[in-house]
Amino acid sequence: MKSLSIVVRDDAYDKILTPLAFAYLTASEGTQVDMLFVNWAVKALTAEGAANLHIDGRHADDEAKVRAGVAKAGLPTEIYDVIKALKSTGKVNFYACSLAAAIFGVDETNLIPEAAGIVGAAWFLNDKAAKAEHYQYF
Repeated sequence: MKSLSIVVRDDAYDKILTPLAFAYLTASEGTQVDMLFVNWAVKALTAEGAANLHIDGRHADDEAKVRAGVAKAGLPTEIYDVIKALKSTGKVNFYACSLAAAIFGVDETNLIPEAAGIVGAAWFLNDKAAKAEHYQYF
């Protein structure tokens, strides 16, 4: 696979870890990965938002156990560290959805430097998702 587009909408630690893992696995095989963060997930593209991701819902009490498992698997336990590792591959681009950014208070002043920018969802769908060999939504 040469290209993959991923839309990420959930911001719970365990739910955002999954698309990041998919991005890492495919990027390590040479796939170009473009990720659009929408809804609450857009906050993960800020340092404060990435630092405050937690497991919610019925698995919230297992967060320490999950983080220990992530560390045991050899991955960074902090989402921002995962994002930095992905960016360092040269194969992963992170985009913030402009509508989500406006709603959830993300702008150029608090966007992490690893992000490629704030873009419209239609641009992402037309320029990235429609042209990708594979598309995923989380």
